[in-house]
Amino acid sequence: MLRLDDGTNWALILGASSGFGAAAARKLAEGGLNIFGVHLDRRATMPQVEALVEELRSKGVKVKYFNVNAADDRKRAKTVEEIRRITDAEGGKIKVLMHSLAFGTLKPYIGETPEEDITRKNLEMTIDIMGNSLVYWVRDVFRAGLFHDDARVFAMTSAGSHRVYPAYGPVSAAKAVLEAHVRQLAFELGGRGIRVNAIQAGVTDTPALRKIPGHERMLEWAKSINPSGRLTTPEDVANVIALLSRPEAYWVNGAVIRVDGGEDLV
Repeated sequence: MLRLDDGTNWALILGASSGFGAAAARKLAEGGLNIFGVHLDRRATMPQVEALVEELRSKGVKVKYFNVNAADDRKRAKTVEEIRRITDAEGGKIKVLMHSLAFGTLKPYIGETPEEDITRKNLEMTIDIMGNSLVYWVRDVFRAGLFHDDARVFAMTSAGSHRVYPAYGPVSAAKAVLEAHVRQLAFELGGRGIRVNAIQAGVTDTPALRKIPGHERMLEWAKSINPSGRLTTPEDVANVIALLSRPEAYWVNGAVIRVDGGEDLV
């Protein structure tokens, strides 16, 4: 792989322990970026996280993972301050920030009974974590002076931002909000050397997707319609993020980039 960095600078990945985040961490580490990872895992899944961290370190980069709730304001502030302390001591800036937080409620807006309806708390929580948190993380990293002068921000969206699927409404709303935030951040930060784009992955067999009711049918449908005859993989997405992190991609800003083999054409 072509080098993205000489081991001085960093990628900050939100949702870094599995799926798209883990794949991007591997690819960016191969390119020479040190890795800050933010994740929220229970004791049962920590062995996999620890194995990933050791794998990343074996690529010759520095790695620091934070097991915290990325949507908590105080924990976000504390994490950003710790990142600032580390970069002050060891050098480097954040060249890539990836937002891949996938935590929300999958319920219908109006169910068969009132008990099945989405609640205000659930809807607002889903939009806040999967949408609004992008703004707060980008702003805090910017205010801390941590961004490189040629930085990239990537936010993971999906075709659900403009399509419907049973019980997917809250996440669909969050993805639409996320894309609106990407446009506004791209507008406000473009003149400061920070490019902000959304990555629309095709249907991908990740732990997050497996939480969607009826995900088996979704996987079968996506594979059947994809012009490439297969599902999107986390590695497909990581490859594109690595390409767009190169200096030559500096003019791509405020876009929703489909990485789906043409799936959303159908």
